[in-house]
Amino acid sequence: MIKCNLTFKIRPLICLLLLIWAYQTKSSGQTITQNISGTFQDGATGKPIPGATITIQGASIGMVADSMGHFLIKHIPVGRYNILCSAVGYESIILENIIVSSVKQPELSVVLNEKVGQLDDIVIQTSSRSGAGDNMAISSSSQLTPEQASRFAGGFDDPARLVASFAGVSSSVSSNGIVVRGNSPNSLQWKMEGIEIPNPNHFADLDGFGGGALTALSSRLLSSADFLTGAFPAPYNNALSGVFDVHMRTGSNKQRVSMVGLGLIGLDLSSEGPFKKSGNSSYLFNYRYSTLGLIGPIIGNNAGVNFQDLSFKLNFPSRKAGTFSLWGIGLLDHSGDKPKKDRNKWEYQDDQEKTDVKQYMGTLGLTHEMPFSNKFILKTTLAATSSGIHLKSDSLDKQNVFIPEDRIKNCYTNFVLSSSLRTKFNARHTNQTGFTITQMEYNLLMRTQPVLNAPLKTIADAKGSSTLLSAYTQSTLNLANRWTMNAGVNGQVFMLNHQYTIEPRLAFKYSVDDRQFFTLAYGLHSRLDRISNYFVKGGLNNDLVNKSLDFTKAHHFVLGFDKSLSAALHFKLEAYYQYLFDVPVIKDSSFSLINLEDDWFFDAPLQNTGKGKNYGVDLTLEKNMTRGFYWMFTSSVFKSKYMGGDNTWRDTRYDRNYVFNLLAGKEWQLGKYKQKSLGVNGRISYQGGDHYSPLDMAASLSQREAVFNEHEAFTRQYDPALTTHLTINYKINRKKSTHEISLKIINANGYREHFGFAYNYLNQKIEDYREALVIPNLSYTITF
Repeated sequence: MIKCNLTFKIRPLICLLLLIWAYQTKSSGQTITQNISGTFQDGATGKPIPGATITIQGASIGMVADSMGHFLIKHIPVGRYNILCSAVGYESIILENIIVSSVKQPELSVVLNEKVGQLDDIVIQTSSRSGAGDNMAISSSSQLTPEQASRFAGGFDDPARLVASFAGVSSSVSSNGIVVRGNSPNSLQWKMEGIEIPNPNHFADLDGFGGGALTALSSRLLSSADFLTGAFPAPYNNALSGVFDVHMRTGSNKQRVSMVGLGLIGLDLSSEGPFKKSGNSSYLFNYRYSTLGLIGPIIGNNAGVNFQDLSFKLNFPSRKAGTFSLWGIGLLDHSGDKPKKDRNKWEYQDDQEKTDVKQYMGTLGLTHEMPFSNKFILKTTLAATSSGIHLKSDSLDKQNVFIPEDRIKNCYTNFVLSSSLRTKFNARHTNQTGFTITQMEYNLLMRTQPVLNAPLKTIADAKGSSTLLSAYTQSTLNLANRWTMNAGVNGQVFMLNHQYTIEPRLAFKYSVDDRQFFTLAYGLHSRLDRISNYFVKGGLNNDLVNKSLDFTKAHHFVLGFDKSLSAALHFKLEAYYQYLFDVPVIKDSSFSLINLEDDWFFDAPLQNTGKGKNYGVDLTLEKNMTRGFYWMFTSSVFKSKYMGGDNTWRDTRYDRNYVFNLLAGKEWQLGKYKQKSLGVNGRISYQGGDHYSPLDMAASLSQREAVFNEHEAFTRQYDPALTTHLTINYKINRKKSTHEISLKIINANGYREHFGFAYNYLNQKIEDYREALVIPNLSYTITF
């Protein structure tokens, strides 16, 4: 809900943005053009492809690459284009929705895969349905782009929210936690430049483990992101439900471009360009700062909310020593709240609490990539990641004395060495083999009241280090003209307790013709639990009761069918079954970590005897943008079950049963010289509600807090959720600058989302707390 007390803070900014927009609508008096440049590379070896051809569809414009695979097309009118890329002996691809603006020259890195057999597949790249670029995935893989994050309604320039429109994914308004095929958001792995990173969301894990408010991943720095939802290839370890694999783009080494954005969410600054003229090295960075009350309800606060983040990439290519890149991402968050001054208005426990939360996350990496003899690419990365949370919560008693409630001071630092060798033996066989060593440092302190107003109890208090070792090998084999096989194995060892896994991966693709194919994939996958759970203290001697916990594991099976119904219409269907085992549960209880949402102070002893299963069907029907119009329909029908420590099968918390999404948008080119564009985009989402346990009303009223009947765990389900989202973009290309004003709204229809149960001290009842969170962002951006 937009709080009324924000009205007078927002109004001056809206007026300023409208004045800027009115001034910039003055048209330029000539056709504005731009150049397109880029390089062609072999997908397996990285070597240049001389003589490759690039053609701009819908226009009689083309170019042939030189002996080093470089190309430059001059004087292209501003607009949106599809670009056909081809070369003799290689599969052709179409780069979709390439935006040519008056300021930024598109610099394309075109990767082509060598053709085997007689089929002449044309791959549509940068579409949400596309297979990821180089992750060796055959099924359950999509690639998303920054352009989609800014265009798709509900994306909010946030890749994490964008994927909620994909088949097999569900989410919520208040959190961008990603539920993949009925799995907990906490079982998703985040990667950047091939390295696992901490949850990159602002206010991560406060509303639910694996979630957050908005991601720190600026869409302005992304080249693309691979999103995998099942049966991942062997290079991926420590992932259970899905993988969000983010790739940062390289800054331009030909021109300097800067951007300034101002909106309701805050300030956005970015810049890129060469370090010196005519040099090959480049820089790219983005910084965002915000102080706002609009997202306060998302994290349970209405005051003292601010965040900032920084992302960057420095690129240093050399003639003989390969390419070096220094990259990083970081965020700082702060939120706080104070007790209400009027005691007569204390309805809930929150009204008498003082809270202060500080969070941070950062990753710094150095990557070196080196091709050898046109057959090998060696890629090595050395990185450090850090994350932490400092939380302090007190409650005010009747004597105006603050009583300590919760204390968290958790710090995690990982040092990562990762290296892989990709080898192209011939046109039919490509192999990737590598390893990752992760040194994990931790410093944990968690204390809480076991009951209201009781002295603090220490849940975990540990400082030390351990190591996670992983190695893999994966081969892509073109068995015949129509058959492709991916086969590999991944192994990992957790040195804290010497638990290990050996995980086979296997996938097949059968191409019926150049328009349709079938896929079949299997993989065994595993993931460590949250580190703090390994150091929970309990028992008579205050022992570490969970230190020996094993990986949670899952078998993934996926059967898919993919067909291009026409040049612009695409259909995809996948059926899947996931069987989870070795899930941590409490003996003789309905509890399972599968359903753990946001209990920081969970302190029970666990055993790896739980199970789970997720099965369903995902469907995507998509019309690519033609004549400025596009639409996409996705649906998922699924079932999610678990078995706790009492050996009884139940629905999981995230068994939402179904998710339907309909996206559509229209873009108009305006002005005498088509230098303006107006885009209107909408999305409707309808999904089943979460499951929950019924209240034990007598115990709840007695203890003055929500107490659930765990014997009937997750037997109730919230009503279905219908949400709508809107994005409107208006862009003006001037000779040396582009100007854009955008209005983006999440939950435009005001759906009232459930936020839990709370005891009301005034009417002495347990209430179901709901709120309609409408999240808008009106912004103005200038690029020059």
